[in-house]
Order: sequence, then C-alpha cells, then structure tokens
Amino acid sequence: MRHALPAVSALALMMAVSTAGSAQEAAPNIDAARMNEAVRVLASDEFEGRAPVSPGEEKTVAWLVEQFRAAGAEGGGPDGAFVQVAHLSRTRQDGPAAIAARVGDRTISLERGPDVLVSSDRPVDHVTVTDAPVVFVGYGATAPERQWDDFKDVDVRGKVIVVLVNDPDFEAPAGDPVADLFDGKAMTFYGRWTYKFQEAGRRGAAGVLVVHETAGAGYGWSVLQNSSAAPKFDIVRADPDAERAPFQGWIQRAKAEELFTAAGLDFTALKASARRADFRPVVLPGVTLSVDFGQVADRVETKNVIARIPGAESPEETVMYGAHWDGYGVGTPDASGDKIYNAAVDNATGVAALLELAHAFASAPPTKRSVVFAAWSGEEAGLLGSTYYAANPVWPLETTVANINVDSLLPGTEIDANVVVIGKGKNQLDDVLARHATEVGRSLIADPAPQAGAFYRSDHFPLALKGVPALFPAAGFTGASAASRDYVQNRYHQPSDEWDHTWRMDAAAADVALIYAVGRELADSDQWPEWNPGAEFGPARDRSKSMRP
Repeated sequence: MRHALPAVSALALMMAVSTAGSAQEAAPNIDAARMNEAVRVLASDEFEGRAPVSPGEEKTVAWLVEQFRAAGAEGGGPDGAFVQVAHLSRTRQDGPAAIAARVGDRTISLERGPDVLVSSDRPVDHVTVTDAPVVFVGYGATAPERQWDDFKDVDVRGKVIVVLVNDPDFEAPAGDPVADLFDGKAMTFYGRWTYKFQEAGRRGAAGVLVVHETAGAGYGWSVLQNSSAAPKFDIVRADPDAERAPFQGWIQRAKAEELFTAAGLDFTALKASARRADFRPVVLPGVTLSVDFGQVADRVETKNVIARIPGAESPEETVMYGAHWDGYGVGTPDASGDKIYNAAVDNATGVAALLELAHAFASAPPTKRSVVFAAWSGEEAGLLGSTYYAANPVWPLETTVANINVDSLLPGTEIDANVVVIGKGKNQLDDVLARHATEVGRSLIADPAPQAGAFYRSDHFPLALKGVPALFPAAGFTGASAASRDYVQNRYHQPSDEWDHTWRMDAAAADVALIYAVGRELADSDQWPEWNPGAEFGPARDRSKSMRP
C-alpha cells in the first residue's frame, strides 16, 4: 500500500522546512507551474529529443543558458562562460552487421537487433573479428578487495569473452557462501555493463558480449534495441585501443544457451558455477565467432551547461546540483510511428528542477559557499558530460562539498511520504536529507530495485569515483504507485516518455524544496560530509582532505 502525504502546495512544504543559518528565513517558493512549463518546452518535438551533437543540442543549450541567466545565476563554466565544451569521439552504424558463430561445420547466424547488439568505441571505420575463440568468463569481475577474480590467470587476448550481467551474488540463494559478497541484491560497479566492457578492453579481448536477462539488467531487451542505432560516444582518450575492445555488446540469453549447447556445455550449470570464487574461465570447445560491421567514426564536441551563484564568504567551496539535459534524440520508431524520444521524465524534469533551484538560491540571501548547477550532456551515452567534467573540473573536486543528483521526477500532485535514496547508506548526506525529510513528515527508504545498479548509472557517479560525496534522491520511484510502474514498464527510454497537458508538478516541486533545504544547509555551513566506512569512494575523498580548510 502506498503511503502518501495530502496534496499540498510546494510552498507550504517549503515553508515547513527549517534549515541551518539564514536558510529558514530565506525559504523561497518552489514554483510548480514554472517547472511544468520548463518540462513542456524541453520535451517538445521542437527540441528533437535533445540528442548530443545534433540541432536539438544547439536549441537545448541556448535555451538553458537563457533560462539560467534569467534566473539570476552567472556562468559557472571555464572563464565565466555558461558552457564547458566536452571533446568526444563518436561512432555510428554504417550498414548491416555480419555476425556468425561456427561450431565445427555448423554455422549459427546471429542477427543484429533480435539476437545480439554490437558496436565499437574505437575511432575506426570498420570492425572485423574473424574466427575468434569464445570464452565464458563468469561475471567478468576482478575485485581484489572482495577476494574475487573471474579471469584467474587465463589470457583472453584475441578472444571473445561472454559474461553474465550483474554481480555473482545477485541470484545466490540464502546461505550460499557468496551471498552478500557483492552487496546482495544491490548491484555494484562490477555488475554494470560499462565495467565489463572496460575490463574486456584492459585485458586485450577481441570482443565482449554480456548475456542479457531482464531481472539482472534491470530493463528489457527492447530498451537496448531501441537505443542501439543511436550514435555511440566516448570521451577522447589518449590510447583507445588499449582501453576498449574491438567490439562490445549484448546477446539474448536464449542465443547464448544455443551457443553453449552447440559446444556441448550446459549454460545453466555454468552460470551456477560462476557464483563460486574458485570459478575458472571455460573455453567453448570448437566455437569461434566472427563479426564484421562498418561505422562512421569522428570527433565531436558537446556542451555541459554550468551556472553558478558565488558564495559570500567561502566562494572557493562548492555545493553542486546536477541533472542531465540529453535524451536519445530521433531513433527507432515505436508501433505508432513516433520516432522522437522526447525524454520528458528522464530527464527534462531534472533540468527543470535545476532551473528552479537556481531561481530559489538567487532570490534568497547569499550563501557562505558557492552553489553550482550543472546540466550535463551525454548521460544516456555513458555519463560522458559528467565524466569529462570529472577529468577536467572547473571547480576543484577536492573542495566540492557534495553533489546532489536530480535524475527523473514523476508528475503528479500526491507527495509520497517515502523518499527513495539511491545508494542509501553510502555517505553522511543521508543524515542531512533524513533530518529535513522528518521535519515535513517524510522518511527515507532504500532503493526498491537495488539489482538495477542505479547508483552507478547516473551523473553523480564519475565525481563519486573522484571522492565527491553524492546524494541521489528519487522520491516518486518507490514501485508502489501505478504511475511509477507505468513509467518504468511502458515509457522509460521510449518515445512515449512525453509531456501532456494533464501534467502537474506539485509533488516534484515538493521534492525540489527538500533538496533545496539540504543544499542550503551545506552551503551555509562548514560541514564536509564523508563517505561511510567501507564505501569504495572513501579513499579518494581521504586523499583530498589536505586541500580543504
């Protein structure tokens, strides 16, 4: 049963929030109607789904700069500009792909789309892998701090590796020795496809295919397939061949089982064996894989939009709010023929929240510390805008107090009493949020779908890797409401993620009021929130302590 607060105005909620220092007297209105209008504009067909490096980006960036300036913020990018240029490599499909496995004299054809999805991050025009041996490498994880190594001493150079999605303990039954070794149902970074792709590249594999299963991935095959034709981006790297395999992708479980069976192996049994720390890679006897496809490769630029309100006393210290402005642009048409992925909830709503937060801070008395609002590019393509910023920060990460991430707010008027925190328990920011939530009759709950690894899939993550404490509230996504279930099942990353005239943003405005209170407290204080003991990001933050007052 869903527990909800009565529908109230965001202003009423905001005025109930008490914060440190001057924030209590400065609590401004969070304008739900203005947020709704911002979502309407950004999610309109005019912005063409807001794909990076497209006319939709140009319109989006220009509009956001105008809106941040009107809100009263100044440029927060290099040299006081509103934009930070991020340099990317881009690859796009060029023609069909030929993919086939050979088992002795038998050929098993694999069709790109229904069976497998392949692409390459290398800046090359053609990818050809011929008769590469195939090796099953379990979950493809090397985690020395957890006494785990799926590769052991096996050399996978020149081979195609097949790996399982998620972590070794994801489906471990109670009492299994591996249970909770990788945080139980909560996916770790080792369970993410991005890690598995990177590890394959580091080890010199010819290619990597992740076996898709909906429960372990957190989304269906259609989500992957619908976005597969979109351009792929990566930040420009000094030696991409040393960091990326020639090709990478996904394979349907049924097709993976067919390959294993053809090789005389039992996929289900091998999957179970991969949950043991003593697992060793298994060569698929007599199986080779050939892949051939063309692509267009070039270098492009995209833009993060960064605004700032300087602090009055310690302007060199920064409280950051972030949300990604990009969507999937124009892609595969749905059943109705709609091919514009308007990305209304994900993430025009988050960008609307940034704009509203800029209004709120600009209209209130100055904070001690500076507040930065970062509208990131390239999140859907792999957190590229925030990854670029983490490698090229405008404001030092050592003196960035916290990064509050806003990724998807559901429309509606009913304020949920439960506030989902993605990554709950990782750092001390939970305590700050919990205090303000309690004051307005709300409480924090952990991610109801930790197996999806959402903490590692949004723009706070690249900065967290550098040590910046992250807070990722996702208030409406408790899984208890019909609206959240409908969105996740039917609209997420689909053309149907559209704004319509029935939308109200009252509940979302209440959520924005709550994170305003958190940011206001941090910006008016001398707090330096830390990662909790055992968090994988703690050592990086510890190394930065000497850089802070």
